[in-house]
Order: sequence, then C-alpha cells, then structure tokens
Amino acid sequence: MPTQNKSLLKRLLIWRYKNISEKTFIYILSVVVGLLAGLASVTLKNVTYFIEASLEKGIIFSQNQLYFILPIIGLTLVYLYVKFVHKERLKHAVSSILFSLSKKRGIIARKQILTQLIAAPLTVGFGGSVGLLGPAVASGAAISSNLGKLFHINAKTRSLLIACASAGAIASIFQSPIAAIIFAVEVFSMDLTMLSMLPLLLASISGVLTSYFFLGNEVLFNFSISRAFEVKDTLFYIVLGVGTAVASIYFTKMYFGILKLFKPLKSPKYRLLVGGLAIGIMLYMIPPLYGEGFSFINNLLIGDHIQALGKTPFDQYLGNIWVVIALLFGITIFKAVAMTTTFAAGGAGGIFIPTMVMGSALGNVVAKVINNLGLGFSVSESNFTLIGMAGLIAGVLHAPLTAIFLIAEITGGYGLFVPLMITASISYLITKNTIDYNIYTRELAERGDLITHNKDKAVLTLMSLDDLIEMNFKTVNQHMTLGEMLHESVAKSTRNIFPVVDSHEALVGIILLDDIREFMFDTALYKTTKAITFMQKPPEIIFYDQDNMQAIMQKFQDSGAWNLPVVKDGKYMGFVSKSKLLTAYRRELINFTGN
Repeated sequence: MPTQNKSLLKRLLIWRYKNISEKTFIYILSVVVGLLAGLASVTLKNVTYFIEASLEKGIIFSQNQLYFILPIIGLTLVYLYVKFVHKERLKHAVSSILFSLSKKRGIIARKQILTQLIAAPLTVGFGGSVGLLGPAVASGAAISSNLGKLFHINAKTRSLLIACASAGAIASIFQSPIAAIIFAVEVFSMDLTMLSMLPLLLASISGVLTSYFFLGNEVLFNFSISRAFEVKDTLFYIVLGVGTAVASIYFTKMYFGILKLFKPLKSPKYRLLVGGLAIGIMLYMIPPLYGEGFSFINNLLIGDHIQALGKTPFDQYLGNIWVVIALLFGITIFKAVAMTTTFAAGGAGGIFIPTMVMGSALGNVVAKVINNLGLGFSVSESNFTLIGMAGLIAGVLHAPLTAIFLIAEITGGYGLFVPLMITASISYLITKNTIDYNIYTRELAERGDLITHNKDKAVLTLMSLDDLIEMNFKTVNQHMTLGEMLHESVAKSTRNIFPVVDSHEALVGIILLDDIREFMFDTALYKTTKAITFMQKPPEIIFYDQDNMQAIMQKFQDSGAWNLPVVKDGKYMGFVSKSKLLTAYRRELINFTGN
C-alpha cells in the first residue's frame, strides 16, 4: 500500500476510534458487507447468464446439439486460470470458510474474491452441474475478511462479518432475508444473540436491496400457492420426508464416493479429461443436468414436465407418464453424480442449488406416483416439488430451519408451513442419525477443525497447538553418561523433565529429575552409568500432525500427567504443560463468549 494511502487510512482509523463506538462501527460494516456480498452475487449471476446466453445463441449449442462438449471447454478455462493466476488448488467454498474461521481466525486470502467471480461462472456457464451460491458466499466472505483486516477488527468480530457476508449473499440470490440469517446461524454455528442478530439482519437487508436495485423484482421461482395444505395429505408428506432423507444420505455418500474415485488421478489434466467427458455424456442423455437448473425447477412448478426434461433420446416415449417419472427419477439420481464429477474435474461451484434441483425432481416424482397409482389419491405436484427441495436441503446440509424458511419465503407466504415442517424435520432427523456431519463439515470434523454450537468444543477448535509448545527443555542423548547428562543438561535446565532423543532427534523416552536425584552426587557412577538407565516411557505422546486439541485434552485427562512431549514427523519438538493448556483454554473461552 502506498505511503499516502497508509497515512490516510491511519487518520481514518484514529477518527473512527474517537468518534464511532465499536458497536456502531460493526453495524456500519455489516451494512457495507451485505451490500458488497450482494453485489458479488449479482455479478456472479449476470456473468454466468451472459455466458449461457452467448452459448445458447451459438451454432454449437442450439443447432448441432453438441453442447455436451462445453463442460470440457469450461473446465479447461478454469484449469488454466487456476494454474497461471490462482496458483493453488481450488477448495470447496463453504468448507474453506469454516476452516478459516476455526484455524485462521477468519483470515481469507484477497485473491479468493476474484477467483470465485471468475472460476464459478466459467464452470456453471459452460454447463458444469453445480451452483453459484457457494462461490457467492465465499467471495463475500473474502471481501468481509479483508475489510475487517483493513480496519483492524478482532478475530471474533471478523467471524461475525463473514457470517454477515453469507447472509447478504443468500438474501441477494434468493431474496429471502430470514432464511439468509438462519443459514448463517445453522451452518456457521453463530450464537443467535442480539449482539450477532442485528448485524446479520442489517447485512441480509442490504443484500436483498442490492438484488432489487440491480435485478428489479425479478424472482428465481414464479410460483404462488394454488392448493393449500390438507390434513389428509399428511401421510404423503411423511413419505416425502422419508424419501428425501434416503436421497440426502445417497447424495452425501455419492459425493465422497466420487471424490475418492478421482483420487488416483493425480494430474489435474487427467481429472479434467475424465470428468469433462463423464459430464458431457450425462448432459447428452439428461439435458436438465446442464448448469444450475433453475429453469428445470420453474418448469416443474408450472406443471410443464416436457419442457423441464428438454430434448432427450427418449422424446418419443414421453406420452407415457411412467417414462416421465423414470426420467425425473434419473435426474434425482444423476444430479449428485454430475455435481460431484464437476468438482472432481476441477470445477468451482456450490452444492446448495444442486440439492434444490435434486429435491424438486424427487418431490415431483413422489407426487406423480401418488396421482397415477389409480387409487383415487390426488396431491399438488407443484407443492411437492417445493417441499421436496426443503427435504433435501434439511437432509444434505443438516439445516432444517433454513430449508423451511427459504421455501416459505420463496412461496411468498406460510401456506405450506406445516408440510414444510413435517418433511424437513423427518428428513433431518433420519439423515442426522445416519450421517453425523454434512458435506461442508465432515472432513473438518474428522481433523478436529470444526466449530460447533458446543462452546467447549468450539473453544478447543480455535486453540492452536503451536501457541502451547514449550521448547526450553534440555534434551539428553540416550548414549550419554550420567556425568555428561548432569553437566550438559541438568545443570543448565530449569525444568524437571528431560526428553531422551537418539542421533536422529527422535524421542525415545523421558527422564525425571526425581529419578536421578539420589544418584546425582555419586561420582563413581558418572562414567559407568548411561542416561538410558534412568529413562522411562512418557505417559502419553502428543502427535503434532494427528492430535487435535480435544484429543490432547483427553490425553492429559487419561494420563494424569502435567507435561506431555510433542512429536512431529517422528522427531521431538517440545512439551505441552497442562497449566498452560488450561490457561489458554480459559483465555480463548473469554474471547469466544465475550464474558
């Protein structure tokens, strides 16, 4: 930053400290963050739609029906951008935000702002079967993180601003401010207090206003409730809840299964080629898998399943409703496959909107099956299409309240509130009891890097092992004599534990001062007795690359030790003391809760 700009920023900060309270400044920043996140969302949508419209008018897409090759082109452009500009592997948008909150104190690289605005439209615009919500949230989060850094905001407030950015992005895309706030609470584990509620509300309103300003009254879904909830349909909504739960479990397992399948392909070029071809084949067979899929959902909502399915190799059979049902069910199955393949091939995007597409197809399938069984039952296909979306969101993201309020706001009222609660709650309960963590959080939870609503676990997650390691322990070589050990280590140490290492600095044991005290003044033993004679096995060992803070705390509890050695890559690093661990825990707890 130029000197003149630094001086101007410094004067601005001084003026702010003197004239604006911390609380007021957070409110101002939450409005700014909401506006910028909303602007990022609008930019993503417009750039993507521009690419799609340009391709749709082209010869390749509309006349020769060769659009199935477009994903390879889009993925290639993303690959080139990542290789020569971004220069590091793309990460899942929301998961990377959660990791930055837990382990980087909310610090997100500035380049993530631009990367999401470029890579996601190229992926989706050229037919990648992913959504734009995740990249919109990630871009907004990067903006808020760097804005907080610019104004010297502390880590806790920076985390709040990142949640505000997510609320602003979601409110802008769906024009649903309440669901946006709830998403921030459910997914980012925010405490719903007045301290966080008002900034989230301000950011959400700002995001919606940004959307209205640039897009007018344009809405994603043209829908109004034509048939209210009837008590006699309750059983069918329970069935839909169970169905969406099964689909949610399938969605999650398929996601991790396909990513695992692509792992042997080390080269990004091979992943791009294999993934791009696989997506192209799926698009040729099932055109609605192209891009995000909002037009597919809208066509189902107005009852036009022929338009929703598009031109397929099975067009001549669409007069048979059961063929239509089979094709819609195929979309339910293959949307998860196409989405994950896009990610595995190197594309950028989110899972939220693909989840909605899959849920809409499944809801419509269930309604069509009920209406065509010949048993005299009749349900609203558009209602089931909407509520199917809620069921998948609740199950896949483990966010039932977000699902309920999002669909309620999209419909412009609460006429479907009861069936939404029935389906979403059943889907969530079954999925949560089957799969502990969702797609966003599973890998973070396995590494112990996930912040949850459990304050104890959240505080432990925020703590860093690097801050706790003490390195002022004098090491002892296992082949030292007693005299050498006393002269070179014991006499120069203020500690009562001595780690024993070999010639490769690997930890082989420890020696306690109490164990050598009675032999210290027996000079006859100085040359004849080796240090290894007094060595014992440590009660536990902390492995730097494996143990998270919860595991470390458990090791102290189980062993009863006051000091435990730390080993990294097989080599001794230092010790962690229980007193320092508890002190750090208490300090982090105060910072986390504000008490």
